[in-house]
Amino acid sequence: MSTQPARGMRDFLPEDVRRREYVVDVIRKVYDRYGFEPLETPAVENIDTLLGQYGEENSKLIYKILKRGEHEASGEADLALRYDLTVPLARVVAQYQSKLPRLFKRYQIQPVWRADRPARGRYREFYQCDIDSIGSTSPVVEAEQLAAVSEILTTLGFDDFIIRINHRKFIAAWLNQVPVPADRHGDVLITIDKVDKIGKDGVAKELGEKGFSEAQITGIAVWIGAQHPSSWLDTIAPGFVAAGDTGLENLAQILRLAAHTGAGDKLRIDPSLARGLGYYTGTIMEINVKDLPGSIAGGGRYDNLIGTFAGTEIPACGFSLGLERLLVVMQERAMFPPQVEQSSVDVVVAALDERAQGLAMETASGLRRAGLRVDLYPDVARKMDKVFKHVDQRRARFIAIVGEDEVAAATVTVRNVATKTKQTISKADVASYVMLELGVSTDKGL
Repeated sequence: MSTQPARGMRDFLPEDVRRREYVVDVIRKVYDRYGFEPLETPAVENIDTLLGQYGEENSKLIYKILKRGEHEASGEADLALRYDLTVPLARVVAQYQSKLPRLFKRYQIQPVWRADRPARGRYREFYQCDIDSIGSTSPVVEAEQLAAVSEILTTLGFDDFIIRINHRKFIAAWLNQVPVPADRHGDVLITIDKVDKIGKDGVAKELGEKGFSEAQITGIAVWIGAQHPSSWLDTIAPGFVAAGDTGLENLAQILRLAAHTGAGDKLRIDPSLARGLGYYTGTIMEINVKDLPGSIAGGGRYDNLIGTFAGTEIPACGFSLGLERLLVVMQERAMFPPQVEQSSVDVVVAALDERAQGLAMETASGLRRAGLRVDLYPDVARKMDKVFKHVDQRRARFIAIVGEDEVAAATVTVRNVATKTKQTISKADVASYVMLELGVSTDKGL
């Protein structure tokens, strides 16, 4: 029997979990500081909740759950694994409108599942780290979300990220001018959203296969792959005067507000940024870093989605960080701090005989009360080479050894793993000694 996890799924060993927890902790703290509230939803949704929300092509990636019992053989599905965190949020807002504030800000950090083709940084099970603001159409919403996500990336050590921004209404105005019939805009959006994967030539080829003319393909391709500063809006606005609401003024407002935050100098207008999900209605945003195809974060405004559940229009906007992609880049660039990478526990406590095990337990308890990370070696340490091997595997910085002599004198022998020096300390002072050696203040711990 194979011991490999299912394709596109992964096991996380202790060092992987520590890295993930470090990144999630940074994300959660920033979201908290920006006033977002935590939310969790079930891994499984009713299939009718998900189908039709993501566009035809993305809906094919939903993991469906067959009906149980006598219906199983029919191949019918009534449930599905969560595809993203946005549609479940829309359902929650519709369900609990009376309990939620009119202006509701939430964050959610949970796994989602997609039957996608696995690739570097792309998995079938992965975590999304979302923020969403419900109840306001103000451009302040987008600017604040851009600021929050930028702060997270800066805190994690990223300095080369670019935030691409566009507007669905502007894409519609541009395609109308090509011209592309309105009922075929969705086909174009799905294709140009793949430009990071298949390139500009691949986009042109797929558009041709979908039946678009050479003139249409040329008109669509003219802005693909170009990125512009905010001043670019002033140069193109005159060409769309007769197009009605193109979203350009909304984009300009967001850019002016974001200029007052850490996101300001990272923003670029990308007129071909599409984001293929069907529920976006206004601003769309993505964040890219060098050396990684695709984005590490994305989002946008979806003012109509909640209304499909609630029966009344409720404006909303959200941004999602892809945890897996962040981790891939951070690990390749060695961006994790030493305390995440280098140490598993502070102290391994070992007893040299059965009579010393009580003192070993007492010593471990005292060290833990002081806030230290302690591993109690479970076997009697008659051969210290086994203890030393265990200490190496745990990457511990100290060994606290107790034997017959230590029991008689109420002491503990502490060995510094790095310097290979040892000191015999009163058992009452062991925690203070270790914390001093670690450079940790004893005021909190004791």
